[in-house]
Amino acid sequence: MVYLNFTNLDAETQNKLIATSKQDVENAFGEQLKQYAQKHHIDYEILLDEEAMRNLYNYNYIFNL
Repeated sequence: MVYLNFTNLDAETQNKLIATSKQDVENAFGEQLKQYAQKHHIDYEILLDEEAMRNLYNYNYIFNL
């Protein structure tokens, strides 16, 4: 069995997974993140990127070899 984490993947795959994760986070928590960003004077896009990276560790990666 092969175990991989996010950093073992090529750049193209990493970018695709980050984009997918960003969409997932925005759909699930977009309004809450916007409110938090406004309240704490944080750039929403940076906050969204950070949450998307954290969200990647919740994914189970399955590869066809």
